[in-house]
Formats: sequence, C-alpha cells, structure tokens
Amino acid sequence: MKELQNIIETFKQSKLTDRRTALATVVKTSGSVYRRPGARMLITDDGQTIGAISGGCLESNVFERSQPLMFYSGEPLVVQYDTTSSDDIVWGFGLGCNGVVNVLIESLADAFASNQLEFIAECFLQYQSGAIATIFDVKGETQVKVASRLFLKQDGAVTNNIKDRELAQKVLQDAREVLTNGRSRVASYSLVNGRVEVLLEVIQPPLPLLVFGAGYDAIPVVNCAKQLGWHVTVIDNRPGYTTRDRFPNADDIIFCDPENLKAHLSFNSHMVAVVMTHKYLHDLELLRTLLLSPLKYIGLLGPKTRRERLLQDLQASGFMPTPDQLLHLYSPVGLDIGANTPEEIALSIVAEIQAVVACHSGSSLRERTKPIHSQHDELTPLVSI
Repeated sequence: MKELQNIIETFKQSKLTDRRTALATVVKTSGSVYRRPGARMLITDDGQTIGAISGGCLESNVFERSQPLMFYSGEPLVVQYDTTSSDDIVWGFGLGCNGVVNVLIESLADAFASNQLEFIAECFLQYQSGAIATIFDVKGETQVKVASRLFLKQDGAVTNNIKDRELAQKVLQDAREVLTNGRSRVASYSLVNGRVEVLLEVIQPPLPLLVFGAGYDAIPVVNCAKQLGWHVTVIDNRPGYTTRDRFPNADDIIFCDPENLKAHLSFNSHMVAVVMTHKYLHDLELLRTLLLSPLKYIGLLGPKTRRERLLQDLQASGFMPTPDQLLHLYSPVGLDIGANTPEEIALSIVAEIQAVVACHSGSSLRERTKPIHSQHDELTPLVSI
C-alpha cells in the first residue's frame, strides 16, 4: 500500500516537472517468486526507481529496458524472467527463487497507461475498491493490443480501450467477479483467431485504523500503521492530547467522548480498531459500541483479567455479546513477540492486525506447510468467445 502511494506521489511530481516516466508491473508469476502480480516499479528519466518488482534482482535489467520507451518511444513490452533453468546463470540475475516472472514495461507518456495510476489514486482518495484488467499477452491475428485496459469502479463505472467488444464484455464480467470476491487473478481467453491473457487486479483502499486513546503509547501505533500506508484516525476526549503536534502522521484526529462516537464516526466492515484509553469506564463504553459494529478487528489493550471483568460488567448492564461478536475481539492485543517497550508493543499490534486482515495465523513462516503467497494468479479455464 505504502509503495503504491509513493509511486503515485512521485508520478504526480514528475508530471509537474515534465519528466519522462515508465512503469514496470508484474503481470504473471509461477513457482517461487518474491513479488506477486500487481507489484509495480516507477522509473523516471533522472534515474529514480520507486517500488520494486523483485527482491532487487530484476530491477537493473528492467531499468535498462525502460530507457528506449522513455526516450525514443516504443510499444509496451513484456519480459519473462525464468529462474527455473540454468540460463539464469548466464543472465546473471542469480535469483535462486526457482520461479517465472512476467513483467510489463510501458511508457507513461501514453495517456491510458498513466490512467492506471490515476485510477488507483482515485480509489485511495475515495476509499473505494476497484478493478483493473490489463492485457499482457496477445497471440494470433487480432486487433487487441498489449497494455489495453479496462477499469471498473465500485460504483459500476467502466472505462475501457479494449478494441474487441466481445472480449471486453467477458473481461468486464470477470472484473466484476474479482471485485466482488476481492481476489486478483490471471485469466486466459480464446478468440476467433488468437488468444489473450489478462491480469484482473483488485485495488483496495488504505486500511482504516481507529485508535481510541491518545496516550504516549498510541504514538508509535499511529506511526507504525502509517509506514504501511494505512489511514489512521485518533479518537480521544482530552483536548491537550488530540493535537496535530502530538500526532503529525495521523490522517484524522477526533475530539469526542466515548458516548458520542456515532455522531463522529460511521463504522463499516473494512475498519479495524485498537482500544488503548487506559480508562476502564471509557473502555467499557467503547466495547459496548464497537462489539455491535461490523468492524473486522477490535484490539483491546490490557491483560485477560481486565478483559473478563469488562465483559462481565457489560453482561451485568444487560448487554450480552454473541460468540460471533467476540470473535472480532483480540485481547490481550498483539502477537506474542516478547514486546515490552511502546514501540515493540506497537509492532506486535500492527502485525496482528495485518495477519487478521490477510487471514493468516501470524505464526513463523518456517512452521508453514503451504506456499507463503496465495495462488491468486492461477489461470482460469480458456474461454471461447
């Protein structure tokens, strides 16, 4: 998320100064690789690279291949890096990952190529999901071009420059599907005289994190979350604490009492929250509101005994949380990493949120028996149209 935000910001600045730029995008992978489809790297004509498409092995070669596109114009190209064969030794990449990576490189002087970054920026700004369908492989006699795209917004708005109308309709149908289930994938389509492959990519807005409590230990939580590009809101009822000087990195700061939350916030299922007010009665009131909300994660600072006492007091007041509601409550908050300092505790909290949002356990990778990355780039069956 932060990487994409940096790419977008650098691209905006390059447009203001009339600098040439190119964009490299991982569009398809197989086997063991460092980055997955959708990873991007921006290249500027003064030698900057923002983002990464590998662990540092492919970037220099991609940089060299981007130069003709920026300075002498040229059609978008897709480069395949195959590290499963001994040719990797000859190339000198030395990836050692035993995988295949396909990278689309294109000049952003092309309006429709640059539209992808503007589309992503709009999704971020409006806090809406979107889908981008990018054609990266074309075989046979067809009017379809590499780097043709279709953009689909959450509100249903569509922008498209795929020349084949029937193909565009099928791609739109599949883009709606990936936008609904939130999983990017690569699809292959048969045409009358050829075949194309398309990256169907879901764009998610920044994760909204609500931090209840503006104490000293909330500051590193905000800073750590912002390092990941999350949208962070701090809520507290102490005027001396809810200041921009105290939280320069927070996106929003709300001054309100726990009893008045609904007048300032609208909760949704994409949000996550951490309760760290250090005030028992405030936490009690916050839990009464948050457990009834659709939040996917509610972290509560404090030991188990405090959590149990809070829940008992809620029940005594007539509020009986359901088992489903309690599934979203994480207390004591954070992963067990031996955290002690505020910065270490912030790391454990943010790491736990990331694991929950990504539907992972948060355990050591050496204990994982399945591949590290989900297989969101598997091909769909060929579709004849």
